[in-house]
Amino acid sequence: MPSIIPNWAQCSASKPYRSRLTAFFVGKLNDRVAVITGSTRGIGRAIAEAFVREGARVVITSGRSANVEAALQGFPEGTAAGCVCDVSRYDEVERLVQTAVQTFGTLDIFVNNAGITDPFFNITDSDPETWSRVIDVNLKGSYHGSRAAMSFFLDRGKPGKIINMAGSGTDKGSNTPFISAYGSTKAAIARFTRAVAAEYSDTPVSVMLLHPGLVRTDMTSVENPTPEMRRQLETFRKIVDIFAQPPSVAARLAVKMASSWSDGKTGVYLSALGALRKKMLLFSYPFRKLSGRIDRKNY
Repeated sequence: MPSIIPNWAQCSASKPYRSRLTAFFVGKLNDRVAVITGSTRGIGRAIAEAFVREGARVVITSGRSANVEAALQGFPEGTAAGCVCDVSRYDEVERLVQTAVQTFGTLDIFVNNAGITDPFFNITDSDPETWSRVIDVNLKGSYHGSRAAMSFFLDRGKPGKIINMAGSGTDKGSNTPFISAYGSTKAAIARFTRAVAAEYSDTPVSVMLLHPGLVRTDMTSVENPTPEMRRQLETFRKIVDIFAQPPSVAARLAVKMASSWSDGKTGVYLSALGALRKKMLLFSYPFRKLSGRIDRKNY
C-alpha cells in the first residue's frame, strides 16, 4: 500500500519497497525521486504515472486527503507516497520536500503543477478573493516549490530539475479574456522561470517551463457555466474540440525534461501545443469530427 501522509503532524519516514524487477528495468528516470504538486488527477497525475513507468518514485499531492487516498490506489506498491499540501503556504511546501527525502532518501525532480482557474467572468463581475486565490496557488505556489527545491539541491550540492507549468497566457498573442487571473499567472510564471534559470545558470540545476497545451480537465469543464460562459459556450466547445489533447502528450514531454536529456541545460521551454501541432490539429479536425474521434471526457 503506498504511503499517505494526510497532514503535516503525521509526517514520518517510511522504508520504500523495491521490487527485484527494478534491477532489470532501465527507464529514463530510474532511481529518481520526484515531487509533482496537484497530481491526483488530470495533467499532474498523468505526469506522475509516466514518471513511475520510467522507473521513478513519486510524491503526489492535493489539498484534499480524500483525493490523495483515491489516487494512490492506482500506483504500484512502493512507487508513490501522498501528501496533503496547500502550495500557497511556503511552510507546507518546504515540509513536502523534507517528506520526499525522508520517504525515498532524496529528491531529484520538482514539478510545480498545482493550479486553479478563475470562473468565467469579466473583471467587474469577478470576486476579488477568488481572483487572489488563483494568484496564491498558481504563481506563489510555483515560487514556493522552486525556492524549496532549489534550496535542497544547492544545500546537497547535487543536480536537480525544476519544471514549472506554462499555459494560456504564456505565449505572445495568447489573450485570456474572462480568466484574467489564470492568464496573468501563466504569463508571470514564464517570466519567473526564465529569471530563476538565469540566476542559477552556473549550477547543475535545470529550471524549465512546460506548456501542457489544452487538456480536458476540470478547469475546462462547462458544467454550471457562468452567464458569460453561456454566451461563449459554442465557440469555447469548438476550440476545445479542435485543440484538446490527452494529458499523456504533456506527460511525455515532462519525462523528457526530467531525464538526462536536460542535463546541463536550463531555461528550456517545451510546448505540447506548438505552432506545428496546432496546424496539425486544425487540419485534422474535420476528419476527426466526421469519424467520431473527438474524445470529450475529462481527465
